[in-house]
Amino acid sequence: MTDFIAVFNDYLWSKLIVILLVVIGLFLSVYLGFIQFKFFPEMIRLLGDGRRNKDKNKKTVSSLQAFMIGMAARIGTGNIAGVATAVALGGPGAVFWMWLMALIGSASAFVESTLAQVYKVKSGTAWRGGPAYYMEKALGNRKLGVIFSILITLSFGLIFNAVQANTIAASINNEFGVNTKTTAIVLGIITALIIFGGVHSVAKFSTVLVPIKAGVYIILALWVMFSNFDILPNVFSAIFSEGIFSIKQMFGGIMGAAVLHGIRRGLFSNEAGMGSAPNAAATADVTHPVKQGLIQALGVIVDTFIICSSTAMIVLVSGVYKTSELTGIPLTQESLRVSLGDFAATFVSISVFLFALSTIMGNYYYGESNISFMKHSKKTIYLYRFAVIGMVLFGALYSAELIWSLADIFMGLMVLVNLYAITRLSKVAKALLKDYIAQKKQGLDPVFRADKIANLPGRDKLEAWVDEDEVNNQVG
Repeated sequence: MTDFIAVFNDYLWSKLIVILLVVIGLFLSVYLGFIQFKFFPEMIRLLGDGRRNKDKNKKTVSSLQAFMIGMAARIGTGNIAGVATAVALGGPGAVFWMWLMALIGSASAFVESTLAQVYKVKSGTAWRGGPAYYMEKALGNRKLGVIFSILITLSFGLIFNAVQANTIAASINNEFGVNTKTTAIVLGIITALIIFGGVHSVAKFSTVLVPIKAGVYIILALWVMFSNFDILPNVFSAIFSEGIFSIKQMFGGIMGAAVLHGIRRGLFSNEAGMGSAPNAAATADVTHPVKQGLIQALGVIVDTFIICSSTAMIVLVSGVYKTSELTGIPLTQESLRVSLGDFAATFVSISVFLFALSTIMGNYYYGESNISFMKHSKKTIYLYRFAVIGMVLFGALYSAELIWSLADIFMGLMVLVNLYAITRLSKVAKALLKDYIAQKKQGLDPVFRADKIANLPGRDKLEAWVDEDEVNNQVG
C-alpha cells in the first residue's frame, strides 16, 4: 500500500501537476500582460500602504497583515529542508528552475488572490474567503468548493501541521537533547494560545514573527555569501549553465532531475496556484481586489528569490552537497557548519522552530476558513481547533510516512481543483486589472464596485464591493 501511494504521488506531481502549473502559469502571464514584471514597483508600493486599514475604528485585517499570514504559511521548513533537498538531488540547476517557476507562478498567485478578494464573505468583524468561495459564487458549484475545502483542511490544516511539529521536535531533540514530549507540550500550549484568539490573533502573531524569522535567516545567508565572495561567480555560473542545459534536455524530451526537483520544491515553498494563500488574501480590508492580488504575487517572488535563495546559497557555497549523501535540514546544518562553525547547527534548529511555528499558524487559518465554508458554527470551529492541537501533539511525538504521503496526494488534488477554477475565472481577474489600471491613469487611489464590471459572475451573491442595502436585500 505504501509503495503504491508513493508511486501514485510521484506520478501525480511529476507527470501532471508540474506540467499544468507551468502551462497555466505561462498562459496567465501572457494573458495578463506579464504583470509580475510590469507591476513590480506597484507591488512594493502597495506593501507600504498595507500598514493602514481603511477604518482605524474597525477591528479589521490590513493588507500587510494578510500578506504576513500568507507568508507565515509559505515560509516554513520547506525553505530550509525542501530547497536543500532540491540542490542535493537536482544540483545547482534546480535553483534556476525554482527562480523561473516563481516568476511564472506569480501570475497564478495574482489571479487566485484577486478572486478571493472579490468573492469574500463577512465573518463578524473580519472577512474570509478563498477558492471554495469563488467556486461556489462565481462557478455556481458548491460541491466543488466542498471538495476543495475537505482537501485543504486535511492536508494543510491537520496533516502538514503535524509534519511541522515533527520537524520542530526532531530538530530540538537532535541539537539540544530536549525530550519530544516536552516539546509537544510546549508547542501545544503555544498553538492553543494563538489559535483560540481567532484570525486577528493569527494576523498579529504572523506580522511580528515573519519579519523576524526571515530577516535573521537572510542576514546569516548574506554573511555566508560575503565570507565566500570569491566563489560566488562560480556558484551563479553553475546555476545558470546547468539550468539552461536542462532546458535543452526538455526540448530533447528528457525531464531531468534539476527540472523536476527545482519546480516541485519551489512550488511546495511558494504555493503559487495551489489555492492556499488566497485564504489569507481574502482577509484583507482593501479598497480594490487587485491590490491584494498584487501583494500576494509579490509574496511568491519574495519567498523564492530571497528566502529559498538564502538556503540555496548556503548549500551551494559550502560544496557539501557534492561529497555528502545528506539532504534536507541536516544538509543545511552541515553546510553552515562548514562555512561558519559549530554554532551554525544551533542556529538552524532555532530557525526551524520559528519557521515551522509560523507555518502552523498560517496552515491553521486555511483550515478554519474552509471549515466555515462547509459548516459555519462555533462548535465546529472549536472542534477543529482541538483537532489541530491534537495533530501538533501527534506530529511532535510520532512520525508516520504513510500519512505524509497521503497529505501530498490531498494537496495535489487540491491544486488540480484550484487550477481548473482560476483558469475558467481568469477573465474576471483581467477585467478587474483593467479597472485598476484605468483608475490609476486618472490619478486615483483605485476603489472597486461590482457594478463596474459587466456580467460579473456571481454578482448577485457578493457580500463585498456592493452597497450594504443591496446586500441586505439579497439576504432578505
